[in-house]
Amino acid sequence: MKKAQSASSPAKSETPSSKRLRPADSPGTTSPAGKDIADILESIDKRLSSFDARLSLVEILHREFKCLRESLEFSQQQVETLAAENATLRESVKCLTENVTQLNRENKKNKRNKAAGEDAEATVKSFIKNHLKLPEDTVKNIVFDRVHRLGPIRATAGRPRPIVAKFGHFKQKEHVKSRGRELKGTDFSVNDQFPKEILERRRVLFPIRRGFIQKGSRAVIAVDRLYVDGQLHRDPDITPWLY
Repeated sequence: MKKAQSASSPAKSETPSSKRLRPADSPGTTSPAGKDIADILESIDKRLSSFDARLSLVEILHREFKCLRESLEFSQQQVETLAAENATLRESVKCLTENVTQLNRENKKNKRNKAAGEDAEATVKSFIKNHLKLPEDTVKNIVFDRVHRLGPIRATAGRPRPIVAKFGHFKQKEHVKSRGRELKGTDFSVNDQFPKEILERRRVLFPIRRGFIQKGSRAVIAVDRLYVDGQLHRDPDITPWLY
């Protein structure tokens, strides 16, 4: 009776441990909730990888932009340097052009003087010796850079064309000018050559100077200024260029 009872004993009831070891809950399987989390993590990983790639691209673009900006700044400096050099060259070319033009004019004048059979420098030295009463030895030592007559050759005889002489030494010029008193009462005069604007001012001052001299004052014209008894004469109506 005991053996039969043992063979036909009822099935054992499930324990908490046996419930935990069900096939569905074994370590080798994944629940639906765990699978969702894995997908989310994989998606995040892919997005982070994409973000890293974009960040690397931004860094590359930033470096290229920096290089481009430095290149543009260098090019700008070169342009400014070239512009300054170009301005200097323009000014040099302008000066050279003016000098060449002046030399061409003087050459033409010298050719006209030679064609007329006149040695302008010899004429001036003869004038200094005979009219300004300077010794011959002094006259021989006077050096001129250039000498020529002004204006075209006149077809008919009349008032002679003035002669312009550029002295090589300032002291020699001042010495010759100081002998101008020897020309008083003659048709000759010795003066500095001035621009047209200065000449117009001097024409205004000459009659005023004459008036002061007639009154017994000492009046002298220096370039475009009138000095009376050693004092600069100023008049806003007559000499506005002094104001």
